[in-house]
Amino acid sequence: MSGYFATLFEHFGPLIVFLVVFIDQLGIPIPAMPVLIVAGGSYGASRPQLALLFALALLACLGADFFWFLIGRTYGMRVLKTLCRISLEPDSCVSQTQGRFERWGVNSLVIAKFVPGLAIIASPLAGAMRVGWLRFGVLSLIGSALWVAVGLGAGFAFAAQIERVFARLARVGLLAAIVAAALLGAYLVSKWHERRRFLDELRMARITVDDLYQLIESGKHPIILDVRTQTARSLEPRWIPNAIHAPIAEMAQALKNLSREQEIIVYCNCPNDASAALVARQLMAQGFTRVRPLHGGLDAWVAAGYAVHTPAEAAAARSG
Repeated sequence: MSGYFATLFEHFGPLIVFLVVFIDQLGIPIPAMPVLIVAGGSYGASRPQLALLFALALLACLGADFFWFLIGRTYGMRVLKTLCRISLEPDSCVSQTQGRFERWGVNSLVIAKFVPGLAIIASPLAGAMRVGWLRFGVLSLIGSALWVAVGLGAGFAFAAQIERVFARLARVGLLAAIVAAALLGAYLVSKWHERRRFLDELRMARITVDDLYQLIESGKHPIILDVRTQTARSLEPRWIPNAIHAPIAEMAQALKNLSREQEIIVYCNCPNDASAALVARQLMAQGFTRVRPLHGGLDAWVAAGYAVHTPAEAAAARSG
């Protein structure tokens, strides 16, 4: 490397890598992988420096992972809802992350950093599910080491190409920094645009919890679908009375005996009623004509003071 970028990495490379990786792992959208690749290319000739970079990046990953793990153990579903609410990838966060965690189990921590959405949610979700400290630490260590090694290894493998790129960038000086800042800005704007488009797609007619309660009291008996994942339901084990648990992955089975004309209310406990709205759109596309998400989901139902069922009540009802 040469010029400004070479000087910057020569004096502050390890500190830059540590800070960028730590901030990225906290969930702030800074592209840490390109920084790891550049660092691997610039320090590849010095094994002690490369080992230092690996150790610092690994420490940054573990520090952020344990921070989120502790937050998840302390606040449970509340922190997961908050993360999904502010995520730049709410579609991945809401509709895919918990399902992946269920399918792959806690071992998904090994590959979590490579999967959009799962990367930021995996650690607090493991904490909320009360995964043991030692098991979490071992899996986080393996996953973090693999992720850091891929970044630094790619830089080491393509060191010559990275050198040529930075040599050209050095010749244009400030313009290169402006272009880099513009590209980062464009990335963030595109992610924000995706987020807005996703949220716009969720806009549709909803039913309020008061209207649903009145509907039930009037004896009309709408079909109520609880589309939370098994993980979400285990973390918040209560549901609207007579609701059918129908996670998205099992929706086809739940709908087998339903008429296309029946009134169906869909709810979840995720930000913007995202999962409920997505399922409602899918049902409408399949010909179900009277489908509405519950505005505010389970949280709004509980906040309004309406009755909920719990596993203990369900067990008592079966035995009675």
